[in-house]
Amino acid sequence: MFSHIMIGTNDLDKAKTFYDNLLSTIEVRPARVDGHRIFYITKTGVFSVSKPINGEPATCANGGTIGFACNSPEQVDAWHAAGLAAGAKSIEDPPGVRQGPGGKLYLAYLRDLDGNKICAMHRMAN
Repeated sequence: MFSHIMIGTNDLDKAKTFYDNLLSTIEVRPARVDGHRIFYITKTGVFSVSKPINGEPATCANGGTIGFACNSPEQVDAWHAAGLAAGAKSIEDPPGVRQGPGGKLYLAYLRDLDGNKICAMHRMAN
């Protein structure tokens, strides 16, 4: 359904360092830099961080969340720990199991350096 997700940043270098560290925990290679944007390209999609092209400050979406798929609860925990170490803020409940409409999920939530709400999720066997 989605070809890519792009969020804004006010500091591309800090965002690249943050997301390179964070996404390495889920086996994503460091970003490719393309001028005012960085791209994380995988076989399942593209995640990008960009300085706004209109020159205005980047702001985060109110009510928006970007979720990253993980292979295990341990990978979710590593993702969360890497984010905290890189300056993110933990939000909502601590990483752990939640019951969702589709079954049990292991989730962790962060606010990145620009305030974007991001999530790591592992779908657990029921």
